[in-house]
Formats: sequence, structure tokens, C-alpha cells
Amino acid sequence: MDFEEGVTLTKYLIHGGRPLHGSIEISGAKNAAVAILPAALLVNGKCRIENIPQISDVTLILQILRELGAEVRTVNRTTMDIDCSSIQNAPVPYELARRIRASYYLVGALLGRFGWAQVPMPGGCNLGGRPIDQHVKGFLAMGAEVEVRNGLIDAKAPGGRVCGGQVYLDMVSVGATMNIMLAAVLADGMTIIENAAKEPHIVDLANFLNSMGANIMGAGTDVIKIRGVESLKGGSYSIIPDQIEAGTYMAAVAAAGGEVEIKNVIPKHLDCITAKLLEMGVEVEERDDSVVVRRDGPITRTNVKTMPYPGFPTDMQPQIAACLCLAQGTSVVTEGVWENRYRYVDEFRRMGARIQVDGKVAVIEGVEKLTGAPVHACDLRAGAAMIIAGLAAHGDTEIDGIYHIERGYENIVEKLSDVGADIQILFVPDDDAQPQVG
Repeated sequence: MDFEEGVTLTKYLIHGGRPLHGSIEISGAKNAAVAILPAALLVNGKCRIENIPQISDVTLILQILRELGAEVRTVNRTTMDIDCSSIQNAPVPYELARRIRASYYLVGALLGRFGWAQVPMPGGCNLGGRPIDQHVKGFLAMGAEVEVRNGLIDAKAPGGRVCGGQVYLDMVSVGATMNIMLAAVLADGMTIIENAAKEPHIVDLANFLNSMGANIMGAGTDVIKIRGVESLKGGSYSIIPDQIEAGTYMAAVAAAGGEVEIKNVIPKHLDCITAKLLEMGVEVEERDDSVVVRRDGPITRTNVKTMPYPGFPTDMQPQIAACLCLAQGTSVVTEGVWENRYRYVDEFRRMGARIQVDGKVAVIEGVEKLTGAPVHACDLRAGAAMIIAGLAAHGDTEIDGIYHIERGYENIVEKLSDVGADIQILFVPDDDAQPQVG
């Protein structure tokens, strides 16, 4: 998106209370893209990667790849050619890596390719303790020496190449599962990951690597086996649709009402979200590669507990909570993954929601209506939840901190406007004049 000189993008403005009607096309999966793009570092040849979401996290990773010497060429809006054949290993730029959580995938990719990686500790959303100890455990099991000091992750294979190893993850970790896979594909021997995460984007990463010549078995189960190969060749691959983006728009229809077809999805990936919406009295009709969501009656209370896939995803917890603020009765939400996921609650209270939090449990007493208010997006998924609440609320809602939202949602204003939402971008000139709507 292009902006005029001297103008800063600051807020979304939503005039709520309008049901949604039409269709929304889902973009490629953020959580797959931020691992598959670093995985291109392992490939000796040109990768053509399709269905790449146009989000700020992807932009940052592509910048990092270019800084490391990769040739990156835009084919069209969602397709990139990436050639890392001539890349030279070097420390990853601090200012870029610190702005994105997924920068830690560069450790696995560079360690696998060169036997050495130096990457700044990642940034991204602050959701409480998100240690990389399980990542480090995997690298150590593969013979690497790892130091985390002065804000840097320094990993080195003494012989210049990591070896196969057996890793039992103490907790189910998506990031650690994917990072160990990246390090293992060019390792000497077999690597086995037990208690592995099973999310769709883990399967997508394995499919990408296998299409380039890797030998990965068991992705999508709790035991993944990776037999190291000498090299990966180039090829083409299309990233899966984004499960969480689809779920977010499904929740938006549930909260605001109306009927929307969510296109370019894999309905099976949405089963846990669909089941919960059905419990809440929302209609969901599955088609081959789309789902139709309808809601014109009341929302029914329900209980939600987030769990690793195939359970209800933690990345959908704030969005479903936005719906439950308007449900008839009292709902209980239990966060089973991150301890700091309820920072958005005070923002909902500004809009009239009744929520009490005790540790990992939130008790939500449904209200008849929410009222628009100025609110802050404190992280990516909380920001999406603010949009959902604003769409359902009476009056105007202003959301700041929208850079969080743009980390994970492509063209969210345009997509919602196309189905009837009254949502605009506010621009504020540098001279502190009145905001301009665009």
C-alpha cells in the first residue's frame, strides 16, 4: 500500500452494526510462509513459491533473505522466485530479525545449510514466556553447540554438518518441530522428533521440503522422521490457505451477522473452529474448497479450551472471545497454550464487555450489545478480535497499534469492505493535524 509523503498510517475506523454479505478469498497461510521462505535457504536452485500472503512478516523475511545474498524476484502479487544457490553465510541483520518471531527459523535453515548460524533473538507478539529451549534441545541432539548470549543465538556444528539425532520435545512446540526439521533435512543420518506438533503448516513445510528432494516422513503425526540428504534441488510449490485468517472471518460473521462464503480454504483444517461455531448457533456449510457462514439468530454461550492441533487453536482464542461477549449466558474460555493471551480484555471492557480473568481462565458474561470505543491492538490476534468487536458494536470504534494486525492479515480492510463492513484507514499527518480518512 502506498502512502503520501509525510502521512503516517495510524488507525482503523469502524462504524459497526452492519451485517456482512458476500465472499472473501483467503490468502496463503502466514505460519507456513514464515517457515517455507527460510527453508529456501536449504535449496541449491531456484524455488518458485506461490500463494505467498502479502503481510509485513513476509516482507521482513524476504528482506533478510536478500541481505544474506539470495536472489528474490517477484513473478506476480503472490508468487516469488527465490534462488539461494550463491548465498554466503553471515550473521542475520539485528534490526530485521528483532521485528519478527519467525526469524528463529533462520537458525535451523542456516545451521542445516552451512553448519553455523548466528541469529538475533526473535521479536513479534509478546504472549508471555516463549522460550527457545526446545529448539536448542533439538540442535544439541544433532551434535551442534549452541549459545544464547547478548541477544544472539549462536549455533555451530563442529564438523561443519549436523548429524541425525533423536529428540523428545518436553512440550508440543510448533516452532521447535519446524526448526528441527529445517536443521535435519541435510544432516548426516536420521533425525527422529517425538511429541512433535501436528499443525497443518508443519505438514506444509514437510511437503515443500519433500518436493525439493528431502526425505521427511510422519509430518502431521506426533513422530516425524527425517533422513538427511546430500542436497535439495529447485522446484515449485504453493502454500496452503491460512486456517487462522479463515477462522477470523468466520468469527466476524458470527459476531456481526449475515452470510459470507469464505473461499480458498481446506475445510478439514477448520473442523475445530466450525464445531465451536455450530455449538454457538452459527450455521456453517462446508463445500469443496469453501465454507459458508450464516448467523441471523442469537449467539449461544459455550466453553472453549485452546489446545495444540487438532484442538481449538490458541491463535483463534481472542476472536472467539469477541463473539462470546455477545452470547446469551456465561461462557468460560481456558487458555491451554500461552499464559499472556488475555491482555486484550481491558480493551473489550471499554466496549462494554463483561469479562473476569483468573490465570488462564476467562469468564465471559454475554451482553446485549457492545459500544464503539477507542481501543488498542496489543498483538496480532488481539487486533483481529478488536476488529470483530468493532464490526458488531454500536457506534464507532478506533483501533490503534494496527501494525500488529498487518503482520498477519493481507488487505483486511479491503476484504471486509467488500462484504459490507464500514471500515476505513485513518491517516494522521506528521504535523498533528486532524486525521484524514483514506
